Amino acid sequence: MAKQELVMELIKKNNGFITASEASAAGINNKTLQRMHQSGVIERVEHGVYMDPNQMQDEYLLTQYRCKKGIFSHETALYFHELADRTPFQIMLTIPSGYNTRLLKEKDKYKFFYIAEELHSIGEVTMLTPFGNQVHVYDKERTICDCLKKKDQLDGDLVTEAVKEYFKTSGADYSKLLKYAEVFNIKDLIRKYMEVLT
Repeated sequence: MAKQELVMELIKKNNGFITASEASAAGINNKTLQRMHQSGVIERVEHGVYMDPNQMQDEYLLTQYRCKKGIFSHETALYFHELADRTPFQIMLTIPSGYNTRLLKEKDKYKFFYIAEELHSIGEVTMLTPFGNQVHVYDKERTICDCLKKKDQLDGDLVTEAVKEYFKTSGADYSKLLKYAEVFNIKDLIRKYMEVLT
């Protein structure tokens, strides 16, 4: 199989994307990717990340490729869990303190929250984007804790409605919620909401 065909085959298997390291592991060098990009066969979306230009762009998957340690959180996670009925204006992610990503410069498009490395993966789950691709998102309980803790930096009405909605859903896990609340030092706040809403 010619190198270019192999690249397109890998891109197809990989939801429309390929990274330079994935190509390298398959025996394809960077020059091949650069030539394909220059001739318009593939599109370069970020340093070392290429995509099929005919692919419908999945913003969430692309963001995950561009910010490997980012976990979708806050209003974006509410949207994934159907606790908010509109797409967030900014894509919100939580990253470990000290982690650097080029996306930090794109303030209109992304909003980042920092957390200590040891707390970063608590409540991390895999969910499907509207395009059917897997990405990392916080579970409902972690999301509720995060949103209440940072309510002053978010859309307050959206958060209030989402919390009410969460307490109405049959899958709400109160013991997990309280366990997280203790870890993130907001147990009293969570208890107040539970008293009012349950």
